[in-house]
Amino acid sequence: MIIKTFSKSLTDEVKELVLGVLKEQGFGYDPTKDFDLDDINGYYLQSDGVFYIGIVNGEMIGTSAVRRTGKEQCEIKRIYVKKEFRGRGLGRKLFLKAVEFARVNYSIVVLKTDAKLTDAIGLYLKNGFSVIKEEKGVVYFEKTR
Repeated sequence: MIIKTFSKSLTDEVKELVLGVLKEQGFGYDPTKDFDLDDINGYYLQSDGVFYIGIVNGEMIGTSAVRRTGKEQCEIKRIYVKKEFRGRGLGRKLFLKAVEFARVNYSIVVLKTDAKLTDAIGLYLKNGFSVIKEEKGVVYFEKTR
């Protein structure tokens, strides 16, 4: 897998990938949560963050992102892999790429996921994140340097 940084020309393809994975997991488009997909460049890259795209044989297969949430804090978001590419460690690679960016640029890294996504929860725990709370079916994690 090749991991590249997002470019504006990929906006529609990224949005389609992310919303497709969300749909597979039983989640629909939510304008209060998914508005960032309309301005990935502004929401992530222009705000001291990053948005990565995983490519296999020329096909976009996954994403990961980091956005700044404070002077020394960021949030890892948008860790998605197309269903047919799961189970190969590609999501882990995208996640670790985001973690490395976060570690270099921030002291505190947070993330959250739906409590139903047990594979994601296991990945976060295995990589040094601690659960800080669970609320309304959402698990919140934190890792500090």
